[in-house]
Amino acid sequence: IGYFLEDYHLPPVMFSNEEASALLFGAKLIGKMADESLREGFESAFYKIKSVLKRAEKEHLEDLETRVAVLARRRNEPFSLNVLNEIQQAIVRQQVLCIDYLTNFQSQSSQREVEPIGLVHYNSHWHLIAFCRLRGDYRDFRTDRIQSLTNTEQFFPKQNLLTLQAYLDRLRVQEHLEEVTLWVHKGAAMFMQEQRYNWGFISEESQGKYIKMTFMTQHFEGMGRWLMTYGKHVTIESPQKMKEMMQNLALEIQEHYLQPY
Repeated sequence: IGYFLEDYHLPPVMFSNEEASALLFGAKLIGKMADESLREGFESAFYKIKSVLKRAEKEHLEDLETRVAVLARRRNEPFSLNVLNEIQQAIVRQQVLCIDYLTNFQSQSSQREVEPIGLVHYNSHWHLIAFCRLRGDYRDFRTDRIQSLTNTEQFFPKQNLLTLQAYLDRLRVQEHLEEVTLWVHKGAAMFMQEQRYNWGFISEESQGKYIKMTFMTQHFEGMGRWLMTYGKHVTIESPQKMKEMMQNLALEIQEHYLQPY
């Protein structure tokens, strides 16, 4: 009958309040930021986890669940609600995907065979990063524009592709992205949470009454006009041309309102 250990038992799965709370926060985020395929999988896993929690942790989650909410910007429903799970499986298995993709500018559908290397979430959308066999280069596909997706079950050699991080690094160089560092008063920083990602937000560091933020961008004027809405609560540290951009925008506003009407 094989081997066995007498009087030995595995300990039950144990979660602290902090760990259980972190799982609840994850469930709330997935509910708003993932598609149906990932939501179903996470809900099933979360149900199994809750079933082994002690009564105190269960009561803690039940109380917390009604007090935590994620408010997402309203957007159009994607063509497919079940692509994220299929994509992540293909990434790990190194399998070619066939997609019908609706382009942004021409609003025309085209069929592509792609070799997926990763998923990235930015600007409120999931993006599939893949090598496009039709274009012979890497492309960024917004998953809500994928009209249909099929796993061809063909394998591709992983060693011939860039890693996701290598692709993002190459993109930064190709787009001539430059680092912008600024200081934001904490009272103003709380209103930047969503929009800052539109301008290449990278990181932040809290120091006293201010938060030091780092961005990577090539759109200095657009970013400058956005920062103007926060007035004196934002101070540019670098680069010099971003400071000059802010000075020019301030003079533009001043000259506009000094004109007689």
